[in-house]
Amino acid sequence: MKILTNISRFLLALILTVLGLNGFLHFIQGAMSISNYLLVIFALQLISGVLLFVNRYVPLALTILSPIMMNVLLYGALMNPAGFGFAFFVAILWVVVLLGVRSAFAGICEVRVETQPAPSRVHRARLAFAT
Repeated sequence: MKILTNISRFLLALILTVLGLNGFLHFIQGAMSISNYLLVIFALQLISGVLLFVNRYVPLALTILSPIMMNVLLYGALMNPAGFGFAFFVAILWVVVLLGVRSAFAGICEVRVETQPAPSRVHRARLAFAT
């Protein structure tokens, strides 16, 4: 599983870095490449790709990529079915890398979190007075 995760992380990093650089260098032309809105998306892809390449802050990179991946999948499914295969492939790579670092996301996948009741006004006043 570790080899599959590393290969997936590397491929995902390569794809994101190339697509992110394309947003600034324009070596792959597309209809949306003239929009300034996409500069933010390209920058986030580039940052995430570099983080995945250097194998640092991988959970952060995956978190940044999650809404981008959802948009890419929806765009591929609803507006550009011919490109859906590539979008699906990239999403599979994202999931494989996510499974490799799933322990970092364990806290957000809990069904119920035990919370402590908020301190009363009197208790807060005592805490403030004590400090």
